[in-house]
Amino acid sequence: MVYFKIFTLLFTAFWIHACRGFTDSRDVSAINSLYAALGSPPLRGWMPFGGDPCVDVWQGVQCVNANITGIVLNGANLGGELGDNLQNFTSIILMDLRNNHIGGSIPSNLPITIRSFFLSGNQLSGSIPETLSILGQSTDLLFDNNNLTGEIPDAFQQLTSLTNLDLSSNKLSGHLPPSMASLSSITALHVENNQLIGTLDVLQDLPLQDLDVENNLFSGPIPAKLLNVPNFRKEGNPFNTTIIPSPPSFPPSVSPLRAPSPASDAGGGQENGPPIDSTIIMTNSSTGQNFWTTKMGRLIIIGGVLTAVVLSVGLCLFLCGCFRRRRTSGKIGKRQDPPSEYSDSAENPKQNTYFPSSLDNNKTGKKATARHELGDKHKHEKASLRSDNDGTASISMRKEDHEIDLSSVDSDFLQPPPPPPFFSLNKPTVNSNSVKPPQNRVMPRAPIPVRIFTVSSLQQYTNSFSEESFIGEGILGVVYRAELPSGELLAVKKLDTVISTPLSSEGFLELVSHLSKLQHPNVVELVGYCSQYDQQLLAYKYCQNGTLHEALHWDVDDIHKKLSWKTRVRLTLGVARALEYLHEVCQPPIMHQNLKSSNILLDDDLAVRVSDCGLAPLMPSELLRQLLENGYGAPEVESGTYTCQSDVYSFGVVMLELLTGRKSYDRSRPRGEQFLVRWAVPQLHDIDSLSRMVDPSLNGAYPTKSLSRFADIIFSCIQAEPEFRPPMSEIVESLLHVI
Repeated sequence: MVYFKIFTLLFTAFWIHACRGFTDSRDVSAINSLYAALGSPPLRGWMPFGGDPCVDVWQGVQCVNANITGIVLNGANLGGELGDNLQNFTSIILMDLRNNHIGGSIPSNLPITIRSFFLSGNQLSGSIPETLSILGQSTDLLFDNNNLTGEIPDAFQQLTSLTNLDLSSNKLSGHLPPSMASLSSITALHVENNQLIGTLDVLQDLPLQDLDVENNLFSGPIPAKLLNVPNFRKEGNPFNTTIIPSPPSFPPSVSPLRAPSPASDAGGGQENGPPIDSTIIMTNSSTGQNFWTTKMGRLIIIGGVLTAVVLSVGLCLFLCGCFRRRRTSGKIGKRQDPPSEYSDSAENPKQNTYFPSSLDNNKTGKKATARHELGDKHKHEKASLRSDNDGTASISMRKEDHEIDLSSVDSDFLQPPPPPPFFSLNKPTVNSNSVKPPQNRVMPRAPIPVRIFTVSSLQQYTNSFSEESFIGEGILGVVYRAELPSGELLAVKKLDTVISTPLSSEGFLELVSHLSKLQHPNVVELVGYCSQYDQQLLAYKYCQNGTLHEALHWDVDDIHKKLSWKTRVRLTLGVARALEYLHEVCQPPIMHQNLKSSNILLDDDLAVRVSDCGLAPLMPSELLRQLLENGYGAPEVESGTYTCQSDVYSFGVVMLELLTGRKSYDRSRPRGEQFLVRWAVPQLHDIDSLSRMVDPSLNGAYPTKSLSRFADIIFSCIQAEPEFRPPMSEIVESLLHVI
């Protein structure tokens, strides 16, 4: 009996604990309410009452111990609303409900613990709640592509951790709130495609790297600091870009009017107060009388008017005298310009070299003349642009004087032209009149503009780096497919800092700078990067047709059938040109150190794009042995030596893959055929053996002469001694003869 009672007590305690569940009851209540508000959608495990989300692993629910920390239901076809009980979640930090059909408004009762709140691509309406101010821990708020209306609330004072705010593609109106100036950590701000008005002054001191204000009603001049934002998009706004002229300069004898300052509490006052604006009305502090109606005020006004009249008359007389003298001579004397920074000789200003003008097409020795719109002759102005150290632009004017009738010249024409637009990294300005370098001169390559992504944005574009977005894994890290809201596709390489050589933040940015300089049609283009939360990611253009390895050995989407002999030679030439660029154009030369068919990408037109260029510094030396193990490594790699000629060897192995359709190393084949180079070398100079080596899928559709030349190039590339391998420029020339 005693044992029975003990068993009953233990069973009862276990049953009570099981009924209560493991998940925090407050989180259970909150997720039950959310489920009901969403209209009880068919989500695995979810229920309107009770349940144990963390133990039973409800769909999309993430837990730490007994607390719900995340809900990720991106694209789950959800409807309904969000309800009014989100604040009941005790520890939630991530809520990703993007790309659904959720309606209603954004609740005012929000969980204060949330850091990433993703509501993009729904049907939310109403205004953004002012209670946004309580989300002091938030780093990412994405409310874009909804139907939100009203003004953006002035609720950002406490959001100092926010790095990414996206309110684009709504129906928001009004000004940007003053509290946005408190977003001290923000790097990405998107408010495009709304109806916002006013100026952008509130944003000018923020650490923005990505700013999009397109298609709004913003006006006024753009703050100069915003023009330094690397990724700044501003089209579709009525910005006022007119340059405000400088105020006229007064002669030393004339100074702006000064008014006495009001008396202080002690009864004292300054004899001369600060300069006043013409719109300010000064009053006598003791009588309240308008200052300008006093005797002193009248005297100042009369004196100022008389002084202005005298100066005007004197100036007119002076100009008339000048014009008479010039009309008497019939011509304006030619002015001797001071030497310019573009002068060839300081003693002969006429020999100055300028940026060429479209008007200066006359033969040597003849003067260039240009006519005014009204038919009058005027000065031909040549402007040379130079950039100051502070990033602003200035104009250095040079004029050649000709016969001019000043009385018929429009005064606006005599004003210097406005300064050119600020040169932005986001959209480089091209000067059509810029001097072209000599053909034999190698101009330094400048970095191309690259975008800066946040971790949260890349999570959004890769569906949280899901398995569906996984492309492949290499020596340096994992690659995911990312789709931007615009539909653009990227390949995001997430560097594995454990395997690859770790870089500091400064070192990574330096690497990005070097990668951005690699500009060649056969080198995959770097689009952007991310360096945040100890994560280092590189975003490249996505190549729709995958890799050459897949096309040759996996037969993906029947691409293998498109690899005719002519196409294979063309692909080979593309790879050769990429290596020629790295080895012989780039200075100092760049070794690839990881060339293989899986790093050769194919775009929509089956054109080659070589990937991993410039990433050799990240590769630990011991991982070079993988090239040997995979059949791509040159013999000298085994001793730790790697040169550009080692890349040539790997290129020869890729050529063998294209020739035979075989893998560089295939352990499924007989021992003598596993390493492609060892099997192929003895057969390359025997035409019958060579014909039997060719990929059977070609069905003999190739010219024998072309095949023989192709084999000769392969043989020269895979020589055991590096010095016997030809440089890539010679290989490119030989391949042109093969084609």
